[in-house]
Amino acid sequence: MSAREDILSNIRARKLSPAPAPSEYRAPKADGDPIAAFIERSAFFHTEVRVLDSLADVPGAVAEILRDKNMAAEIHLPSHAELAQLPWAPQLTLKRTTPGPDDAAVAPAPFALAETGTLVYPARADSPAAWHFQAGLEIAVLRASDILPQMEDALARIKATGPIPHTINFVTGPSRTGDIEQTLELGAHGPKALSVLIVKD
Repeated sequence: MSAREDILSNIRARKLSPAPAPSEYRAPKADGDPIAAFIERSAFFHTEVRVLDSLADVPGAVAEILRDKNMAAEIHLPSHAELAQLPWAPQLTLKRTTPGPDDAAVAPAPFALAETGTLVYPARADSPAAWHFQAGLEIAVLRASDILPQMEDALARIKATGPIPHTINFVTGPSRTGDIEQTLELGAHGPKALSVLIVKD
């Protein structure tokens, strides 16, 4: 028997006990108000947040944001049934086409994470990813009850509604990069500005 065969034989003869399976990971419970935490974290990433009393206040808040940014009174809106029924006219013009880099887009945010100030967008037919990555200004409409403590909570809510979608986008603040001379630039790969409208339940 060669030295190689001797080594391989000794390896095969070894009886190794399997390592115990790790326990299921459970994220620690976050303390405090998730809405306040989300607002605080969002400020770190240049995200404007406004809290509204009802969904009916959304068109007025959107119009005010556009005025503050000196933008045209028009928005790109996906085919989300609840948002489409809001009284947008006459103060705003609606467009159903895909937004471009100089446009403002409004879309619902299904979930958000208080821990990091992050919006969570599972892939859905009525909320295409173009509304989150192609517009110059993204305005997200978020219900207060959909602000969850951590990512694990959002994933559990998504799983509860059916199979995990093929894509889940996590958006924390407007797009940015530091690749060019290590200088922070906003709008490198998506919106230059991000506003979030939190609607109380």
